[in-house]
Amino acid sequence: MDDTTEAGEWAAARGLLGRLNETLPRPLTPEWAAAYEGVPRHGFLPDTVWLGDALIPCDRRKDPGPWLRAAYDDAPVVTQINDGAAPGDDERWPSCSASAPGIVFRMLDMLDVRDGDRVWEIGTGTGWNAGLLAHRLGSKRVTTVEVDPALAERARENLRAAGLAPRVVTADGAALDVDHDLDRFLATCSVRNVPSGWLTRMKPGGVMLLPWETPWLCYGLLRLVAASDGSASGNFHPHSAFMLLRGQRTDLRIFRDVVREDHVPDERSSSVPPWSVTGDDWAAQFAIGLQLPDVWWAWHEDPEVEGASARLWLATLDATSWAAVDYDGETDERFTVWEHGRRRLWSEVEAAHCWWRSHACPRPEHFGLTVTADGRHTPWLHAPDRAVPQRG
Repeated sequence: MDDTTEAGEWAAARGLLGRLNETLPRPLTPEWAAAYEGVPRHGFLPDTVWLGDALIPCDRRKDPGPWLRAAYDDAPVVTQINDGAAPGDDERWPSCSASAPGIVFRMLDMLDVRDGDRVWEIGTGTGWNAGLLAHRLGSKRVTTVEVDPALAERARENLRAAGLAPRVVTADGAALDVDHDLDRFLATCSVRNVPSGWLTRMKPGGVMLLPWETPWLCYGLLRLVAASDGSASGNFHPHSAFMLLRGQRTDLRIFRDVVREDHVPDERSSSVPPWSVTGDDWAAQFAIGLQLPDVWWAWHEDPEVEGASARLWLATLDATSWAAVDYDGETDERFTVWEHGRRRLWSEVEAAHCWWRSHACPRPEHFGLTVTADGRHTPWLHAPDRAVPQRG
């Protein structure tokens, strides 16, 4: 590396640090600022990253300028596609990314680590997050888990190059028997439920921070505090979206897995606009996802159905019930609904949306979750004794 390249990297790093201190809820503490400077982000990114919605490859050796800008932009950077497999001509999907530095340091602040804490992380990825923790606490106090062997080995190399040696475990984090008496637990992938084995390893008063997802919406952070009985409870917090824990992924498609030619759905009409529960109002989507934890949706534009310019599909994760809501392109007052299966899914969505509106349209941070040692999940509004109804 020549002096000019190194100077450019450090200038980019210092520029991002200044922006983070201006945009985060509070500036980085001296401990985290030292970790940022001691564990440079560009040292944890592969030579090829993928940029934008189209996942255009950017090679450090061919395009060093755009690559370095991506390294020190406050945005996520895709570091693996298609679980490491070679993509087809038109089939690229992100399978690993380096999270935006802003959310990384906001989560580390929320984790509230103290000197001497023992921390487990699920989702090593590039290793940068584990490196920051190891710089702050010491390598011996940090364990990080990565399901992908190639990513785990690359993270080990990145960490060694930075002079750090936290324990990197190659395993499925959802099924792993983690250490006991943990002070802090962090996931850098979203979860749809909290594995009970994670909770029972926490010290009473220990903090667990998890990105959250329902099939309806990937959104939010869940900060749980462990109790002495193996349960944990805490609030959701806004503004995050992470890739799902690989062990909790689903691969479902409407016409491949759900709708069959012999299905004869029931027809009715509805006054609830389909975009009111799938559009830009994330508070409505979040509340519906908590109430319908096994229902997902997909839009179908120009469905080639008479009288429909767009159709919203809903289905259960077990693919036994589905609904379709048609928009004719003209009226916003009545919509044709088709429902099939044991459950009346659009009726459940209508009830969930009505409940949310009747409670003054609460935002995600007004909700919380309690998880018991036996794995029972109970969402609540404002306080644990005000359970959110779960339907279906």
